[in-house]
Amino acid sequence: MKPRKIELLAPAKNLECGLAAVDHGADAVYIGATRFGARAAAGNSLNDIARLVDYAHLYGVRIYVTVNTILRDEELADTQAMIWELYRAGVDALIVQDMGLLELDLPPIPLHASTQMDNRTPEKVRFLADVGFRQVVLARELSLQDIRRVHEACPDVSLEVFVHGALCVSYSGQCYVSQACFGRSANRGECAQFCRLAFDLEDARGRKIVHDKHLLSLKDLNQSDVLEQLLDAGATSLKIEGRLKDVAYVKNVTAAYRRKLDDLFKRRREYVKASSGEVRLTFRPQLDKSFSRGFTHYFLLGRERDVASFDTPKSLGEEMGTVKEVRGNSLVVSGVKPFNNGDGVCFLDESGKLRGFRINRAEGNRLYPQEKPHIPQRTVLYRNFDQEFANVLARKSAERRIQVDIELSECAFGFTLGMTDEDGHRAVLAFEAAKEPARTPQKNQWRTQLAKLGNTPFELRDIRLHMTEDWFIPSSLLAEWRRRVVDLLVQTRRIGYSREVARMSSRPLTYPQQELTYLGNVMNERAAQFYKTYGVQRIEPAFERRPVEEAVLMFCKHCLRYSMGWCPVHQKGRSPYQEPYYLVSSDGRRFRLDFDCRQCQMKVSYARE
Repeated sequence: MKPRKIELLAPAKNLECGLAAVDHGADAVYIGATRFGARAAAGNSLNDIARLVDYAHLYGVRIYVTVNTILRDEELADTQAMIWELYRAGVDALIVQDMGLLELDLPPIPLHASTQMDNRTPEKVRFLADVGFRQVVLARELSLQDIRRVHEACPDVSLEVFVHGALCVSYSGQCYVSQACFGRSANRGECAQFCRLAFDLEDARGRKIVHDKHLLSLKDLNQSDVLEQLLDAGATSLKIEGRLKDVAYVKNVTAAYRRKLDDLFKRRREYVKASSGEVRLTFRPQLDKSFSRGFTHYFLLGRERDVASFDTPKSLGEEMGTVKEVRGNSLVVSGVKPFNNGDGVCFLDESGKLRGFRINRAEGNRLYPQEKPHIPQRTVLYRNFDQEFANVLARKSAERRIQVDIELSECAFGFTLGMTDEDGHRAVLAFEAAKEPARTPQKNQWRTQLAKLGNTPFELRDIRLHMTEDWFIPSSLLAEWRRRVVDLLVQTRRIGYSREVARMSSRPLTYPQQELTYLGNVMNERAAQFYKTYGVQRIEPAFERRPVEEAVLMFCKHCLRYSMGWCPVHQKGRSPYQEPYYLVSSDGRRFRLDFDCRQCQMKVSYARE
C-alpha cells in the first residue's frame, strides 16, 4: 500500500512567521490574505505572500491562504479579483467558508472547507468533497471515534484536524454572541473574545453559584501525545492554531510537532512526511514554554472535566514550584526548575486573580523581583516567560536542508558536475577545461570543495567521483562549477514543483439539509443560489444580515453543568440549584443556559426579561 503523506500545517501572522514555519519543519503554512480572513488583524500583502510561496515551494511546502469569512454581495467582485491575484502568486489552496465563492469565476485553485463551515458529520464532509473541496477542516469538538467515522465514510477525503493552540468554546461558525453584544461578527473575522470574559453564574432564583470566574474560557489544545491515534483515525493534516501568535511561538510549536512526527514516521512506515528537507534545530522544543492557558485534549478522548481554565484566560506557562519563604526583598522557591534573570513569573492570588512580576536577579532558588509582589507562602509559581529560551529563539534557531548526491566526472572536452536531490530532481552541467595531471592526490580536495554547500538549501549526502586520473582543477574553478549547478538545481526544483488543481464532481449532488436557518451563515445572494442549486428549499439570511430575536448565540460542547458535577447523563449528578442557570457579565447582561443532553450541548442565549 502506498504510504499516506501527513501534513504538519503551521500558522503565519506575517512573512517572518511563515518563513520560520518552513525552516522549523512545516509541510504547509496558512496565512491571511489582504482581506476577508477570519483573523481580520492578520492580513498580509500580496508581495509578502508571493515571497513566502517562492521560499516554501523550494522545500515542497504548500501555502494556503485564508479567505474564510462570510461576504457581503458588494464584496464578492473584490474577493474574486484577489483570488486570481493569489493564484497567479502561486498559492496552493484557499481556506474558505462562504459557498458564494463557488458561484464566482475562480481560477482552478483547490479549496479547503474551513472549520467555520461546522464540519462534523460524514454527510457534510462527503458533500463538500464531491462539490470540489480538496481538504476539509473538521470541528475541534470531534472525538477519535467521530474522526474515524468520517474517514471510513469518506476515505478519499483529506481530513484536517487541529492539534494545538487556542480553542473556541462554541462550535466554530456557530457563534453569534460577539455580533449580538458588540456588533463584531466572528464569521467576519472580528471576534471580540466574549468567551474570555469573567462571569457570575446564577440560578433561576438569583442565587449566586460562582462569582467572577472565566466560565467559558477553555484551556489550550495539545494533542502532541496522541498523534499516532489521530493518524490511525484518518487525519491527514495536523493543524497548529495561531495566526495571531508571534514568531517564537511558531518556531517552538512547529519544531516540537515536527520532531514528534519524524519519530513516529520511523516506526510507522505507512506514514510519510509531505514535504522535503531535514530540519536541524539549535534548541530543544518545549511546548509549555510557549503561550498556553494550560493544556487539554478537549473531547478527542471523550469527555474531560478539565477543558476549562476558570481562573484566567491568560497564559500561565510552566509550573515552577511553590513559595517557601518571603524575606526582605526576595522569595525562596521550592522546586527543581531553575529561574533566569529576566524571567516573567505569575501566580493566582487569594481571590483567584492572576498576578505577575519580573525577576531582576535569580540566585539559585532565591528570587529578587523588580517590584516585590504581595505573595503568601505556599503560593504556586508559574513561569510564563523564559528569558534564556526567548534569547535562543530570537536568534537563528533552525536550518532546513535538502539531501543531495554529487557526481564529478570527466568527459571528452573537460568535466561534468551533477547534483541529484532527495526527490529525484537532477541538475548537470558540462564544463570545458584542460586536463592537467596533478602532482598530488586530488580526491580529498575535490570532496572538500564540493561539500561546501553552506548557504544553499542543500546538504551533502554522498559524493561519487568518476575520474581516470588525479586531474588538477583549481579550487576557485570547482567552487564556481558547484555554485552554477546549485543554482540550476534550485531552478529545477521550482520548475518541477507541481500545484494541484481544483476538481469538480460531475454527478448530481444534494446538500444534506433541506432548510437553512441563520446557522447556515448565508450572507449573499450567490451563496443562496449555491444552496438552491443543490436542493435546499428554504434559506434564511445570516444573523449578520438579519438578527434573530430568540437566537441561540453559542453552541458549546463544553458544559457548565458537567463541570460542576451535575450532569444527569455522564455523572448522574444532582444540582442543589434551580434551573435555568444564567451567566451574568460585569456590565449586567444576562445569558440563559440551556442543556441539550441528547446532543450533549450547552446553549447560550440572551436572557429576555
